[in-house]
Amino acid sequence: MLQRCTNMAWLRGFRELRPMLHLLLPLTIHWIAEEMTVSVLVDVTTSALCPGDSTCSKAIYINGLQQTIVGVFKMVVLPLLGQLSDEHGRKPLLLFTISTSIFPFALLVWRQSEEFVYAYYVLRTISNIISQGSIFCISVAYVADVVNESKRAAVFSWISGLLSASHVLGDLLARFLPENSTFQVSIVLLIVCPVYMKFFLVESMILAPKNDRESGCWAKIVNVPQQRFKSMRRAAEIVIFSPTLRGMALVSFFYELGMSGISSVLLYYLKAVFGFNKNQFSELLMMVGIGSIFSQMLLLPILNPLVGEKVILCSALLASIAYAWLYGLAWAPWVPYLSASFGIIYVLVKPATYAIISNATSSTNQGKAQTFIAGAQSISDLLSPIAMSPLTSWFLSSNAPFECKGFSIVCASICMIISLCLACILKPDSNWSNDIEGSTETPLLNDN
Repeated sequence: MLQRCTNMAWLRGFRELRPMLHLLLPLTIHWIAEEMTVSVLVDVTTSALCPGDSTCSKAIYINGLQQTIVGVFKMVVLPLLGQLSDEHGRKPLLLFTISTSIFPFALLVWRQSEEFVYAYYVLRTISNIISQGSIFCISVAYVADVVNESKRAAVFSWISGLLSASHVLGDLLARFLPENSTFQVSIVLLIVCPVYMKFFLVESMILAPKNDRESGCWAKIVNVPQQRFKSMRRAAEIVIFSPTLRGMALVSFFYELGMSGISSVLLYYLKAVFGFNKNQFSELLMMVGIGSIFSQMLLLPILNPLVGEKVILCSALLASIAYAWLYGLAWAPWVPYLSASFGIIYVLVKPATYAIISNATSSTNQGKAQTFIAGAQSISDLLSPIAMSPLTSWFLSSNAPFECKGFSIVCASICMIISLCLACILKPDSNWSNDIEGSTETPLLNDN
């Protein structure tokens, strides 16, 4: 009986993915291309900025500064991109956001000197402001256009599983490719993605004709800021007036505040404490990725009809707390591998979050709701490096007040505890009454 339920859930999720092949294929390639550079970047930036040193405070601070700047601008850019995708279609916005990752890595293909690494950070900051979070949120909105509400959780888990599978493939490539070839392969894959989307991806919205053809140039210039302000206010009202969406905004904020802080310093922490290099980084990332493929593609579609998104969300948040404590208190080189195993569970935070938000929002406002909450999360990207970067550098130095090199990671876990408490009192619903106005587009729902 259990085997039959497993097969049915798996096949049902796979069947729902078929209409989205031309979206998921380039996204998978894009995620592979970006992931394969993650473990290599630590060695490249450390070698360029701190030659001969295993610990590089400069790289930690620059990463923190980059994350802060991205967080500031994403608060505005993410909701704006979501509104534009609701009004002008998903495809143009996906093409724009997915193309921005090409330029930073092109610099590292050219040269990996200190000057080029600084230039990479500048372009990567701009790229992250535009693409970080927005690609997935607009893709989620695309899914909501073509998949019915009752099937979205399974589809979101499948897409998150594909993201994890992409990370595993990217880490495998990073593990076995020569370091000098990694960025060259990555740039080729990054260029393929927007080209494929341009020719094969079908727009998921039927856009209503615009009524401002007779307006003069000056009138259009004046109207654009007014329209953007009204659309931003409408997105805020959709979230604020819904208890579910308002609660999820807080849950997402505190979770991201802790997790983004850990992610910004984790690899540098492991390199300084245990001497990890790109091979160990790739092994850790692959370990999380392989396990999360199973949990997102198979486990979540089976559990969701039985226990619901809230129980899955709370369980995943609990696993993220254990993940942080084990990393922060790691006493031997094998402990990070044990900690990484909890990634199999905590990766379910994202698909559960997207499902709860999507079910509480009408299809015509998916882009606004998803990206507005993602914009709220970006505030955490602004705040976390302010504490994590100096705190991590302090406890990794010889001037630490006491011996606990992962103390900053333990502190970050407090934010995940708050997120868990907020998730426990959340009451998910499918109330769309907070959608304020009609939209200019019609989603292409798939009733199969």
